[in-house]
Amino acid sequence: MYTLDTLPFENRFAQLPAHFYARVKPTPLINARLFSFNEAAAQLIQLDPQEAQNPAFTAYFNGERAWAGTQPISMLYAGHQFGTYVPQLGDGRAIILGETQGFELQLKGSGPTPFSRFSDGRAVIRSTVREYLCSEAMHALGIPTTRALCMLVSDEEVYRERLEHGALLVRMAASHIRFGSFEVFFHRRQYEQLRQLADFVLVNHFPELQTTAEPYLALFASVVQRTARLMAQWQCVGFAHGVMNTDNMSILGLTLDYGPYGFLDVYDPGFICNHTDQQGRYAFDQQPSIGLWNLNALAHAFLPLLAEDPDEAVEKARSALVQYQTEFDQAWLVGMRAKLGLQQGLPSDEGLIADLLIKMQQNLVDYTIFFRRLSKLGQAAKGGTEQSIRDLFVDRSAFDTWAMQYRERLAQEQSVDTERQLRMQQVNPAYILRNYMAQQAIAKAEQGDASEVDLLLKLLQQPFTEQPGMERYLDHPPAWADSISVSCSS
Repeated sequence: MYTLDTLPFENRFAQLPAHFYARVKPTPLINARLFSFNEAAAQLIQLDPQEAQNPAFTAYFNGERAWAGTQPISMLYAGHQFGTYVPQLGDGRAIILGETQGFELQLKGSGPTPFSRFSDGRAVIRSTVREYLCSEAMHALGIPTTRALCMLVSDEEVYRERLEHGALLVRMAASHIRFGSFEVFFHRRQYEQLRQLADFVLVNHFPELQTTAEPYLALFASVVQRTARLMAQWQCVGFAHGVMNTDNMSILGLTLDYGPYGFLDVYDPGFICNHTDQQGRYAFDQQPSIGLWNLNALAHAFLPLLAEDPDEAVEKARSALVQYQTEFDQAWLVGMRAKLGLQQGLPSDEGLIADLLIKMQQNLVDYTIFFRRLSKLGQAAKGGTEQSIRDLFVDRSAFDTWAMQYRERLAQEQSVDTERQLRMQQVNPAYILRNYMAQQAIAKAEQGDASEVDLLLKLLQQPFTEQPGMERYLDHPPAWADSISVSCSS
């Protein structure tokens, strides 16, 4: 295990020419202090958890003390925001200190950078709590994501819709390169820089593709595949990102930049988690198509790398893009079969799933609670489990009709209830980070109380295991949860 002073750093991205980033130092928050520490993330970089008690811990991450080996930078990128191309964005409130043990350590909320566009470069407690908890929750759900090492809070006042206190998130990822990192050089017609970036990604993140006949095409095809699978995982677990701009899309297929996200409560395919998104561009049921739209934007940026002849380049990009829908459909169907405890694939499965989702929508059925309870179908003698599933539906006969078909489907593969229950409970979480849970943690955090943040962190790191004393988090959200509104500033 490493201490703070022995943790080895490098910064491979900083070895690229200067036009890929800006060198910048963090601006320390006023009276910053450690608020919550994630030992699971610390283990990834082999950092001794006891170092969180070291006064230097906050000093290093708050930028009060220079850290040997680090090379702080903020990345340049562009992006399509709500469908409109913005020619220059970049890390406006984030600074990458360096990388260690295969992870970049990024400070989010560390002050202004050359890409801040007149903003203060800060994060606030509510946005920091939301990302800190959700990135770890998503990881525990098996969904590719950035990670969170810790969060700091401070006495510094930051104005959003109201005065709030500044906070800082230490984020971790193998890379923070985005679709927009490529777009900026394509739209500037800086094709040599575009090639340099692609070569960097190949060498450092896709080395197995370097020896293929067409490495750049193979790289793009791999991004298509990873993105399709990520979208399928989001849909299966009921996660809505809220701001799927191309600058929020990871080249590694990670869930990146947690803002106004939301998990489904009742199953509503048109769920819009971001009240800024008045047109519903990033509604839950639009995410798969937006994933493809964003890949089309990335495809344009890759064209100069794919072939000298423009028509040939377009055809190669199209050949990779056409695989998206197939990859998504297959991954989603595999995921939904697993949620239903099905081990074999039959042509009738798609109809069974579609019928269920329609009935869930019509009856305002809670998405997470339903699948968790469904695992116990067939064990009605044990505490009225089947009745508890039926009671989720306003029209109980609708469930009865579907359940009859479901039982017949299980019988076709001679499913054993006890074995199916175990399989289903390994993929259907008991706990998700509902907005009301995050809001309760934020309310306490803004009063200086870290207890709910720490409790939820531990709870969500084991989402498939029902934990003693945590029964309140298994239930439906309270009525007041409907009034929670999150936006891009969240």
